[in-house]
Amino acid sequence: MSPHSNADGVRTAPLTAGPRWYKKRIRTLGPLFGTIPMIVFGAISLLALGLFDGRTSGLVGLFAGAIAAPGLLVAGAPFGDESVYPLAILASVPFWLLLGFVAAWRATRRPIASWSDYTRELMYLTLAVAVGVSIALVVSSQVVGESLVL
Repeated sequence: MSPHSNADGVRTAPLTAGPRWYKKRIRTLGPLFGTIPMIVFGAISLLALGLFDGRTSGLVGLFAGAIAAPGLLVAGAPFGDESVYPLAILASVPFWLLLGFVAAWRATRRPIASWSDYTRELMYLTLAVAVGVSIALVVSSQVVGESLVL
């Protein structure tokens, strides 16, 4: 039997340099990896708005864009002045870096941390952002009195 096998015969990978090194690596790279959801949702938004023309693609683009850059909601999207949108998108980067930091911190509270712990924590935070964006878009359309779906 292999030295890296457990009693059930399932092969496990050893830690490269120990638990402290692994936790430090997650804490160091975590904030950077926290921008991955922003990039993914931003790409979905750009594809939906750029490749398709319709009500559904507009809603998908708006929703994904607002998740990718929550600063857009602060700037008044979708009803505000479009000239401030690039600044709002740039202002959203520190927000996602902070979420990556928080996910890394939460994932490394355990004695043995893994990237799957980090991914789970980041998914929870990304889901919270998506719920917040949904609520903000519904409330803003009610307050302004304009429909998001024309």
